[in-house]
Amino acid sequence: MIRRTLAAASALALSLVVTARAEAPDPYLWLEDVYGTRAQTWVKAENAKTLAVLEKDPRFATFDSEAEAIAGAKDRIPSPTIIKGVVYNFWQDATNPRGLWRETSLADYATATPTWKTVIDLDALAKSEGKNWIWEGANCDSPSETRCLISLSDGGEDASTIREFDLKTGAFVDGGFVLPHGKQNATWVDDDTLLVAREFAPGELTSSGYPYVIKKLTRGQSLAAATEVFRGVKTDVSDDPFELHDADGHRLIGLSKSPSFFDSKKYLVTATGIVPLDLPLQADFQAMVSGKILVKLDEDWTIAGSTFGKGSLVALDYAAVMADPTHLKPTIVYAPGPRETLDGATVTRDRLLVTTLDNVKGRAFTYVPSADGTWSKTPLAFPDNSTIRLVDADQDGSTAFLDVEGFLTPSTLWQIDTTTGTLAALKSSPPKFDASKDVVEQLEATSKDGTQIPYFVVHPKGMIYDGSTPTIMTAYGGFNVSETPNYSGTLGKIWLERGGAYVLANIRGGGEFGPAWHDAGLKTHRQRIYDDFAAVARALETSRITSPKHLGIVGGSNGGLLMGVEFTQHPELYGAVYIAVPLLDMLRFEKIAAGASWVGEYGSVSVPAERKFLASISPYNNLHAGEKYPKPFIFTTTKDDRVGPQHARKFAAKLAAMHVPYYFYEVIEGGHSSGANIKERSLTAALEYTYFAEQLGTTPTHIASR
Repeated sequence: MIRRTLAAASALALSLVVTARAEAPDPYLWLEDVYGTRAQTWVKAENAKTLAVLEKDPRFATFDSEAEAIAGAKDRIPSPTIIKGVVYNFWQDATNPRGLWRETSLADYATATPTWKTVIDLDALAKSEGKNWIWEGANCDSPSETRCLISLSDGGEDASTIREFDLKTGAFVDGGFVLPHGKQNATWVDDDTLLVAREFAPGELTSSGYPYVIKKLTRGQSLAAATEVFRGVKTDVSDDPFELHDADGHRLIGLSKSPSFFDSKKYLVTATGIVPLDLPLQADFQAMVSGKILVKLDEDWTIAGSTFGKGSLVALDYAAVMADPTHLKPTIVYAPGPRETLDGATVTRDRLLVTTLDNVKGRAFTYVPSADGTWSKTPLAFPDNSTIRLVDADQDGSTAFLDVEGFLTPSTLWQIDTTTGTLAALKSSPPKFDASKDVVEQLEATSKDGTQIPYFVVHPKGMIYDGSTPTIMTAYGGFNVSETPNYSGTLGKIWLERGGAYVLANIRGGGEFGPAWHDAGLKTHRQRIYDDFAAVARALETSRITSPKHLGIVGGSNGGLLMGVEFTQHPELYGAVYIAVPLLDMLRFEKIAAGASWVGEYGSVSVPAERKFLASISPYNNLHAGEKYPKPFIFTTTKDDRVGPQHARKFAAKLAAMHVPYYFYEVIEGGHSSGANIKERSLTAALEYTYFAEQLGTTPTHIASR
């Protein structure tokens, strides 16, 4: 009993010490003032220090030139969007750094050199209006599909300005809908009516910084005169309108109330009012085809004696939903196997297209609805060991586009006629690096709890397993996001061609194996994610693919948090850590930018058990003087209004106070990304690879002849 008491007292004392160390007063709160003079002066000084070293590295100029040439190449595939049978594309290059929104016909797009007509010249628009416009997309789901809501961001923020554009006249509508700057969402009800979610009155934003008031705005009305149709509560993540339609004229207008990041209550907007839909909270509408509404389930749904498993795709009959939205009757379309997950879904006039992952390898199928509620499935024959992504589909026709690529295989755009099932490789991106001497393997590592974690390794065929190969490893591990093989000309040209290796780890927290793979790392179970990543790093060392001094890791956003945790928990495993647009202060993340919206993923400091866990993994709060850390590179952007630059700034400042060497770089524009245009993104990439080359080396002697 005495021993137990002493042990308990010792544990309590240690807990108090750890808590005190993790939650001491923060001396760097002043860096949370994003545009404050003192903070901006600090940022400029840090940027200057980093550039003074890395830009003078003899490799930097070559890396920068190679990255910009690849990013701005004229021969890359123009990604298509189909609107009323016309192909639209947003394009950036050296001549048009902000970009062109342009159009051509389907037939002309299929040619080797389409003739494009400029619809919006963003560079000219920004210059004429004295604005720093960044393209955020076009919503052209008005019933006539001739009116679009164009979203423009000032510098790349999530907040945007929305303006109505007429595709017939090719101009912004004089006196049309204009929604001034803010975090907002708008949906077409008809050609003269919108449902708008935004901050109508000061303070009408959730704790996460998103709108919770939805109003109906008719043509000619001022925002002040709009009619309120729905009001959520400040503790919601967000409340938004949405719309679904098919080629047969069926149209569904709805509202989504999200009390947390992963939960949302759906409502049907009818002529007589707002009616709740009897759907699970973790269910999302995907599309509508032939009067069938497609719904993806991220939790089990038991209804009328039947259970539909999480990860399934089910269908609801439109007419039945409109007649009785509180007694739904789903039918199964797709149910995943043990190593499968639904990746994407879209529709043409009378077909459903589905992409899946089978052990992280892409598969694609078409589905046709039958009168009895069943669906017939036809597989599409694409190259194996590839990632297959839905690009776009003509909802009024039979054409759809899919992108197929791999680590060593450049992107190929495939066109499918969903009526006949005809497939054609329409456009292929020319190789940007010599991949003939590389190979891809899919391996597995055993995590701390025994779970097998798959990972891909791209490495030279002639690699000698002596631990000397410079290797960059990445993962994301959160928010049900799947990380799959993709072709990066920049990575290949700058890193792989020079003998380096690359690793993608499919750790828990992602969606590679369905909702359960994600749920395994939620909140206080999150240490599993970090253990998974460390297990892959150790497997690389054990197999002698690489070794700690030659292993660099990189991740952004939630992946930046992953990098921060690995940096503090396992500094001995890595020779370089690139931490991009990260969350790092997990005791204050709810108070920074949109952080409060992610409580469903990370937990909350308001819950004692969750606060204790967050304190135990928070990278900012677990930096300790005297620890031997690798030299990190911390990257962020001033205009990031999603995660915010505060995390990265404070982390760097704390390292400086501890006299730990580091690089820090903060670009102004770009929002939650690596820059607003090709030149900025290329500079960021050049700095990243120069850093890795400096820390890890780039030319192992045994493959120097590549």
